[in-house]
Amino acid sequence: QVQLVESGGGLVQPGGSLRLSCAASGFTFSNYRMNWYRQAPGKERELVAGISAYGGTTTYADSVKGRFTIFRDNAKNTVYLQMNNLKPEDTAVYSCNAQGVDINYWGKGTPVTVSS
Repeated sequence: QVQLVESGGGLVQPGGSLRLSCAASGFTFSNYRMNWYRQAPGKERELVAGISAYGGTTTYADSVKGRFTIFRDNAKNTVYLQMNNLKPEDTAVYSCNAQGVDINYWGKGTPVTVSS
């Protein structure tokens, strides 16, 4: 059974940091690109960051470049999103996604609220 389980969200003040984790099971994690998406209330889901199967290539939304870092540990079947200098506009539910030609798996998400 495929599972993607996110953790690490919460309430943080502007300028603070959080590290999100997504633990994967039920498929060969190291074969697939992993992405982090977010969806804020009343807005469409957007791609925040992506990382290739072996971590050699990463991509970021312009809005998070220089603040967020995506990385993965294939030995632990886990992908991370380190978020620094958080802003109120980063408030959203963050979900991880496993992407491939033959798969498209989603976690349920973890909420992040940036507020003073």
